[in-house]
Amino acid sequence: MRIRHALRPWLLIAGLLAESAAPLAKAGVAIGVSVMIAPPALPVYVQPALPAPGYIWTPGFWAYGPVGYYWVPGTWVMAPAPGLLWTPGYWGWVSGGYIWHAGYWGPHVGFYGGVNYGFGYSGVGFAGGEWRGGAFYYNRAVANVGTTNVTNVYNRTVVNNVTVNRVSYNGGAGGLTAHPNATELAAANERHAEATGAQLEHQHIAESNPSLRAAVNRGVPSIAATPRAGVYSGHGVVSSVAAHSVPTHAYNAPAHNALPSSAYHPAPGYHPQGSYAPPSYHPQGYGSPPAYHGSYPRTGAPAHEGSPHESGGGHAEHH
Repeated sequence: MRIRHALRPWLLIAGLLAESAAPLAKAGVAIGVSVMIAPPALPVYVQPALPAPGYIWTPGFWAYGPVGYYWVPGTWVMAPAPGLLWTPGYWGWVSGGYIWHAGYWGPHVGFYGGVNYGFGYSGVGFAGGEWRGGAFYYNRAVANVGTTNVTNVYNRTVVNNVTVNRVSYNGGAGGLTAHPNATELAAANERHAEATGAQLEHQHIAESNPSLRAAVNRGVPSIAATPRAGVYSGHGVVSSVAAHSVPTHAYNAPAHNALPSSAYHPAPGYHPQGSYAPPSYHPQGYGSPPAYHGSYPRTGAPAHEGSPHESGGGHAEHH
């Protein structure tokens, strides 16, 4: 009976949107599963060490399925092409429900609701690394490079001067009040690529693991992050821990504070990423992403290279 009640939100929106899906798609408006209950707070965990050069960190998130919310562990993945960065997905309050806006790959990091996913994703942009030509460089002040033999590193301090919280959604009661800035609006209109096959399989495995369901783990999943997509056991797999046992800096403080009774209102011209799940229900991100036929711009050396706050070499600092 509980599952039946949990499914009502997306069954309702399925019926309401079936006839209007085509025109909305043409208009570029995101359509997604609407859930009446907000997702749990983000669990606290340490970042697994970088498995090999070239991998980019993608943070964990709460997904939703027939069994309710379940945790998709954060993990290291390979970008689909050089020069691409990951914009995490996020839950946003829209017209009386929480809608999932899917993450995507693009030349720049776009809006992800102001959610502090940690490890460089502080609510705005990404400070964990950057592309320089065809190589990805890691900010060892943020990313856990560990003992990996990687020379593409630098050290740029990230200053956080706002209140730390673990709110996982934008808008609604207790939600974040962030709005996309000019840079994020521009990023939303760039060419994007959906989650890779490895990312999709990673989420599929998470959904099939009962211990990752919020109803089972009460917001503290036994597997919070993994060293590679799809690797759910062995060395490098980490669990979440009690919030009070982790120092404040481990959260990578968010750029936006959480305020009660707020509502998400997209800025003019902003169309978040997402997709509609039909009544048969396929969790967000399933299926093969469309093939991309084109080229992405390669980024050059960053403007801050060689600044007083940056230096290369050395080992990563663990969170």
